[in-house]
Amino acid sequence: MALDKNGIAQRIAQELEDGYYVNLGIGIPTLVANYIPKGISVEFQSENGILGMGPFPYEDEVDADLINAGKQTITAMPGAAFFDSAMSFAMIRGQHVQLTVLGAMEVSESGDIANWKIPGKMVKGMGGAMDLVASADNIIVAMMHTNRAGQSKLLKACSLPLTGVACVKKVVTDLALLEITERGFELKELAPGVTVEQVKNATEGTLIVDGDIPEMQLS
Repeated sequence: MALDKNGIAQRIAQELEDGYYVNLGIGIPTLVANYIPKGISVEFQSENGILGMGPFPYEDEVDADLINAGKQTITAMPGAAFFDSAMSFAMIRGQHVQLTVLGAMEVSESGDIANWKIPGKMVKGMGGAMDLVASADNIIVAMMHTNRAGQSKLLKACSLPLTGVACVKKVVTDLALLEITERGFELKELAPGVTVEQVKNATEGTLIVDGDIPEMQLS
């Protein structure tokens, strides 16, 4: 039984630590804000100029003027701050964000990420991803393990235009949690009900399996 998008976000939320400043990219990463572990306090930053972003609003809480970088309506936590993009990117480029969670179309075994363009398709631009991958020390990618055609998105080398080089530290997919190492994708945890063989079959890049692999513990 592979994880759904919320399951991926729930596992990534376990990587949060008390006091962290965290940037959440568009897509699955935005769901992480819904699963903050009890007993810790984190500040979510959005590059369009918000510090203190909260979870998605219920229908009766929606404020059309309050959005994240992906133009989704959000909530603001008590004490949240609003500022311009120059200030926001100064935070990012100044390495004041301890964790960045991004979606991706491809990740290579050396930690390269492609998440902004498919040649021949219209895109609005790279957005803040280029600054985030160039400045962040801790990048976790949240994505499905394969594309809609069943082809692996964890590759020996990315085929799409790169967003960043050798910058990804971990990947959490619907099948597994993997760390990027000098040897390739090191399998650390399996999604509930998923086997090592399934992960091997879904991974084009070099997969390292050392010993028994534990199952993810999702609260």
